[in-house]
Amino acid sequence: MTSAKSSRFKFIDRKKKRALVLIPGWATDYRIFSLLDLNFNYLIPLKFWPFDFGDELLKAIGENNLKFVSLFGFSLGGFLAAEFACKYPSLIDELILVSIRKKYNKKELEKIEGYLKKNKKAYLYKFYNQCFPNEKDAAWFKDKLLREYCRCFSLGYLIETLNYLKNAKMNIPSLVSQNKIKIIHGELDSIAPLREAAAVKHSLPQAKLICVKNKGHIPFLERDFAKYI
Repeated sequence: MTSAKSSRFKFIDRKKKRALVLIPGWATDYRIFSLLDLNFNYLIPLKFWPFDFGDELLKAIGENNLKFVSLFGFSLGGFLAAEFACKYPSLIDELILVSIRKKYNKKELEKIEGYLKKNKKAYLYKFYNQCFPNEKDAAWFKDKLLREYCRCFSLGYLIETLNYLKNAKMNIPSLVSQNKIKIIHGELDSIAPLREAAAVKHSLPQAKLICVKNKGHIPFLERDFAKYI
């Protein structure tokens, strides 16, 4: 059961010129990116813990002799990506924020905590179903990850990472100096509504907002997602 309290990274050499850090969202891990085929080498968190993520990522960048990286932050991972980019702007080539919000409502998250304590598996099934607007999009996830995710994430881990979300906020003023920002969002996202991404874009004139038609909270599972990058 996932209960790691330290992030640990692995570099995947795909014979590309640039490196991309893939940062998962709440109740997911690096396996959610399995279908991505982007023009990058990958730096992935084999173990994911938001509270030490930035420090461990900095170490991993140094250990792999990377001069700079791009960041792909999905949902909760978007907060971590933005936070790291604000702290270490000279290390960042491009910031890619997927399915993000400015912040989450604490009361809503407290309700989710209650549902998890009552029946973890039932709530996770509901949450994952909400990530997909139709059965076709959900097919791969249900076949490859749904049961494993419901099994591997401990209640304690889910609640502690939910607590990170309670205090997470997109630091818009500090991102103004970041030149290359893409915001990619599913048109039908019910967990982080499109208006949230549009609000971030409105505050960051240099950012490019890409709306993925007919997709929900996990828009990057489609085979041709690379066209947006």
